[in-house]
Amino acid sequence: MHIITAPHEFNADDLFVDLEPLVGEPLMLKCEGFNFAGSIKLKAARAMVDAAERRGRLRPGSTLVESSSGNLGVALSLLAASRGYRFLCVTDSRCTLGARQLMQALGSEVHVITTPDPVDGLLGARLAHVRELCAGNEDFLWLNQYANPDNGQAHYDTTGPEILKAFPDLSVLFVGAGTTGTLMGCARYLRDHKPSVRVVAVDAEGSVTFGGPARTRMIPGLGTGVRPPLLDESLVDDVVLVAEPDTIRSCRRLARRGFLFGGSTGTVVSGALAWLARHPLPPGGRAVAIAPDLGERYLDTVYQEQWVVDLYGPRALDDDVPARVG
Repeated sequence: MHIITAPHEFNADDLFVDLEPLVGEPLMLKCEGFNFAGSIKLKAARAMVDAAERRGRLRPGSTLVESSSGNLGVALSLLAASRGYRFLCVTDSRCTLGARQLMQALGSEVHVITTPDPVDGLLGARLAHVRELCAGNEDFLWLNQYANPDNGQAHYDTTGPEILKAFPDLSVLFVGAGTTGTLMGCARYLRDHKPSVRVVAVDAEGSVTFGGPARTRMIPGLGTGVRPPLLDESLVDDVVLVAEPDTIRSCRRLARRGFLFGGSTGTVVSGALAWLARHPLPPGGRAVAIAPDLGERYLDTVYQEQWVVDLYGPRALDDDVPARVG
């Protein structure tokens, strides 16, 4: 029996899906969406809020402020409601309707940015709006997930150890790159405890995180328009870039077998399968990918055929098209 008194106290840390019967490659998927926030972002949100409380930066009446494409905003909404804070999320027009409605249902205020910064895109415009909101307002606290070391520390303390405990024979770990908090926390943990493991970052085409040119991206979650200050590329062994149509195909392929995952998970799985096709595992080797989210918030986008066809054309629904991975 598992009894809790606050929503952040529950997380299914030890749930893995063996994808080999579904996708034909030896890949374990660590599912991080089975908590009351619905994504891995609850770990980072809790770590950042806990640290702010310990340091005396949060007090009764404080308002948390954060820029988020959706999942962290939901996680912070949950924590703010649970602990008696207000929360204001700055997002943009790519944030799914489901994520915005969840935040508002939990009592949060949501500002939606629609005009991109001419250089740094929608993320740059979101960050500028956050700075304007917080300037001179002592009751507002910006946690700044993009530069906050507690974001990565959350995964050094939890996700990394959970994976290595479950699979001591781990050979390669695939981690999606957004703020790079999950990526950096897991990579640092493995560097310290099993440096033989290859850490492969999976990013979206059009993201600038690893130096590529910025292009319009429509699926929220992975990828950035501003290089994350948390990123240390020396901890990453390889990078895979995934086109958004391949994210969609991966999500829908898993859904047809009963696994409804989110866009970030579809990107990670697509990138991992493409990498494994080029780099077969050694005998006895083990590959694990992290699934950050579930699919309910993507029902009106990734899983809505007309939305997909309008943005990417009908070939995005065709499983026979080979993945184009950089």
